[in-house]
Amino acid sequence: MSARTFTDFTTQATFEIKKCDLFKLDEGPATQVVLTRDEGLQYYRTIQIMRRMELKADQLYKQKMIRGFCHLYDGQEACAVGLEASINLSDHLITAYRAHGYTYTRGGTVKEIMAELTGRRGGIAKGKGGSMHMYCKNFYGGNGIIGAQGQIFETYNMAALWKLPVIFVCENNRYGMGTSVERAAASTDYYKRGEFIPGLRVDGMDVLCVREATRFAADHCRSGKVCLKFLFTYRYHGHSMSDPGLSYRTREEIREVRSKSDPISMLKDHMLSQNMASVEELKGIDVEVRKEIEDAAQFATTDPEPPLEELCNHIFYNEPPFEVRGTNPWTKLKSIS
Repeated sequence: MSARTFTDFTTQATFEIKKCDLFKLDEGPATQVVLTRDEGLQYYRTIQIMRRMELKADQLYKQKMIRGFCHLYDGQEACAVGLEASINLSDHLITAYRAHGYTYTRGGTVKEIMAELTGRRGGIAKGKGGSMHMYCKNFYGGNGIIGAQGQIFETYNMAALWKLPVIFVCENNRYGMGTSVERAAASTDYYKRGEFIPGLRVDGMDVLCVREATRFAADHCRSGKVCLKFLFTYRYHGHSMSDPGLSYRTREEIREVRSKSDPISMLKDHMLSQNMASVEELKGIDVEVRKEIEDAAQFATTDPEPPLEELCNHIFYNEPPFEVRGTNPWTKLKSIS
């Protein structure tokens, strides 16, 4: 930092955020919200770690250090950070296969995530899950299912019938693989798709909007009601690393989103406008984050791969019964014919 001291900064400030669109709700989240300096610095560091981690994953993939499917989260970081800011680590969370960011906010380390991407023994799933299958306590992945609309509507129905304390979150990054939502859906009001479930449409690029909407939804949920939260966001990379992301959208579109609603820039502007941090302090965080990512990448490219004999470990919680076929490729089965 410069000669300025911490006492020079505003310790908290009030911000006006975008109003959410509501479905089957009489009132919604607050539009005037308080952010403390400590919260802002924490959110900024976390979003920067996610962004730099994904950019490093892009680099390692192109160097063929990461193989297989890899779906990056850069651009959508405010969704994960804002959501985690209003729930507890004891709450249970499950996501789809763009899971690196949530693995970090749920308690995974950058080293564990990067090592999992490169398939190393120190990975968070011991190098056997890869990009789409990462887990922490109370976090159930990373699931590679697509096109599951039938299942999600069945789940909405069951949750409404049983009055389950569930928050359904739709992170709409505007494209289903390479198809824009406008070309794929007659109605893009996904927050109304729960039919009997109240819904919110939220600016998913602003961490404060996501935080307040999640706080509202969590209170609604903890009172014994189900809720659907729709986050309007954007991914900078293509659907996966095999998708350049430019055959169905233009560079100008991506550049415009970056310039007008990037999660890092929006949070930085909030803090600087209210004297909650200095440019030098935020640059210092950037330097620390880059070093953390580089150290993690070094670990992820030098840590040993898991040995072959561990391939089928951790399929069962405890020792499987011998008669279960196919759980161990080295087990010799006896013919009973």
